[in-house]
Amino acid sequence: MTSGFSRGKDGAVVTVFEPAEVSLLRSLVSMMLGIVSPGQTSEDPLERALGIGDSAAPSDPVLARLFPSAYQDEKEAAEFRRYTEATLRDGKRADARTVHETARAGRAELTPEEAQAWLRALNDLRLTLGTKLDVTEEVHDEVAVMSEDDPRYPAYVTYDWLTYLQDSLVRALW
Repeated sequence: MTSGFSRGKDGAVVTVFEPAEVSLLRSLVSMMLGIVSPGQTSEDPLERALGIGDSAAPSDPVLARLFPSAYQDEKEAAEFRRYTEATLRDGKRADARTVHETARAGRAELTPEEAQAWLRALNDLRLTLGTKLDVTEEVHDEVAVMSEDDPRYPAYVTYDWLTYLQDSLVRALW
């Protein structure tokens, strides 16, 4: 298993992944690319060109977690979403693609920009998996007593691994 991320030369971030870890990461970011597919845009050509989209809050719990309402007032939240969600989706897809393209077995060195994209993508992956698993603050206690035969065990271990990767990346960037 990877030892996480560490600071390299000239602001780079270094890690070493096993082939199975790269396969898992690529699978997870491929899932993310499907989840944050381009949102609905207006039929108006100018609005489409500007990325002005749908104002409806997502009904999917994962999308609601990835794109929470910016305002408590529904009208203000809808207006904000209309002007920002398409761009936010583009950013999340770009981050996921960066992970997909730069994850490799063996030693990998990330530029500071790639490391920031990884940090955002790992956060999105954790939010997605955490929402699907209904993760609470007691997750570590639950996993500690969970049987490896429990069908949920691999997903919880994956969530824990993503948390570890994110933590080590934050420390390497700090």
